[in-house]
Amino acid sequence: MSEKPAITGIDCHAHIMAVDLPLAPEIHSRPARDIGAEEYLAVLGSHGISHGVLTAPSFYGSNNTLLLDALRRHPHQLRGTVIVDPSSPRLEQELLQMREHGVVGIRLNWIKKKAIPDIDSVDYKKLLGIAKDLGLHIELFLEDHLQEHVAPKILASGATLVLDHFGNPDPKLGMQGNQSKSFQNTLRGLADGKVWVKLSAPYRHGFLDGVSIQSYVDALVAANPKQLVWASDWPWLSYENRFTYTDCITWIQSAISSTEVWNDILINNPKTLFHFE
Repeated sequence: MSEKPAITGIDCHAHIMAVDLPLAPEIHSRPARDIGAEEYLAVLGSHGISHGVLTAPSFYGSNNTLLLDALRRHPHQLRGTVIVDPSSPRLEQELLQMREHGVVGIRLNWIKKKAIPDIDSVDYKKLLGIAKDLGLHIELFLEDHLQEHVAPKILASGATLVLDHFGNPDPKLGMQGNQSKSFQNTLRGLADGKVWVKLSAPYRHGFLDGVSIQSYVDALVAANPKQLVWASDWPWLSYENRFTYTDCITWIQSAISSTEVWNDILINNPKTLFHFE
């Protein structure tokens, strides 16, 4: 087993994949090629980043085999967020075992679904309760206009809520007033210390120019810089080969003027959220 490397940066959202694994139904993306943990760690190292978080891609459903194997092989440098079946009769035991191997959260990837699952169902109430008891966060990826029906229920359960990709705002709605209720809720949750947000994947919202990114980063940092983390979203599913890993760092870092705030977002905040030692 390798020695623990010093933490020089934590990338809080990336994917590994294998093209020959069975795919789940109702998927909105698919693996373009085989990508292993070793390739990911090499990319991190070449950019001065020491640690990373593997996020379960939606197209494998609750099959976390590939991700868990990577966590076992790289326990010091990697953590993971999994997708699980809330109806599993052994859910608590399964999650307890996963936590021992470096799983720190449960992902609800509900984007682009014909109908989102019922967060008030018995199964999901059980899932949220187990997450709270085991100290696993809930990572939510959901359309802006649907978040207000789900996020408050997660927070009411006592589980920690992490929002993907800037909180997944709809830039057409702007950031102010009643038209952007979910983003305003995100800002309030940040200010209250109840919500974490990943600064990642600005291209998934249609804003890549500096002005658009700047306004959202400014609002999130003003709400609470201690609850923000950075992520590359590597290898950019459905956007492969359109930009570089350096771009992903520069987009966010260039929008933050304070070295102290950037150091928190890159190292200190994710070290706490994802339980790195």
